[in-house]
Parts: sequence; C-alpha cells; structure tokens
Amino acid sequence: MQRTYQVQSTRKTLLFSFVALALLAATSSFAADAHTHTSKPFTGVKANTGTVTHSKDGNKNILTLSDDFKVPDTPDPHWQIVDSKGNVYLLQKLGIKGAKVNKSVTLPSYIHDVAKVQIWCAFAETLLGEASFDHPVK
Repeated sequence: MQRTYQVQSTRKTLLFSFVALALLAATSSFAADAHTHTSKPFTGVKANTGTVTHSKDGNKNILTLSDDFKVPDTPDPHWQIVDSKGNVYLLQKLGIKGAKVNKSVTLPSYIHDVAKVQIWCAFAETLLGEASFDHPVK
C-alpha cells in the first residue's frame, strides 16, 4: 500500500516537472520570436530580392538583410529608413572596402520606428527598392 502511494507520487512529480519544462520552453521560444519581425520582400528596379529582419539586442534596434538579398550593381547604394510619419533617414553604405557588405545596421536612437527599409543610390539619388513591414516596428 505504502509502495503504491510512493510510485504514484513519483509519477505525478515527474509529470508535473515535464509539463513545467514544456511550458518554459514554449514561453522562451515565443519571447524570442516576439522581438523579431521580417519585412515583405524587396520590390524595385534594382533591389528586388530578399527581405529585412528587425530584431532587438537590449535597447538597440537592428536591421539585417536576408542571405538571398543581392546588393544592387550601382555606384553608391545605402540603407535608408522611412518611419511611420514619413520621415526619411539615410544611413550607412551597403558596400564597404574589399567587396564586403553591411548586411546589418544598428539604428540610431533618434529613429523611433521603421515602416519601410529602402535601398537608395546616393550617387544617382534614386530609389533602388524597398521592403515594408506589416506594421511599423519599434
């Protein structure tokens, strides 16, 4: 009788532990996904592949181009951000020395949200393509 009670108690403890662990894993996975947002695909004359992902690292907002994004073959492509009020912010160059690419950019603190990410040719002053988010990301 006592032995049966101990076995049942052990089973309940194990079941409770398993459920608690599963809930913890689901919650942490949900929390990680809640801080990333992926845009619609880029559309435009020269920048028309890939997406951009917004993520947070502490208080920093970071935008990262997807691996399938192709840097436009233009003289001076840059990151350009449009916020929900229509303000436009020209940021870093996409290409850097040695054929390397700025695939991610940390947003300055004065940019409060992002509605669109544009690829802008600073030489020709032309929009090469843009990707928008379903809702402005903060």
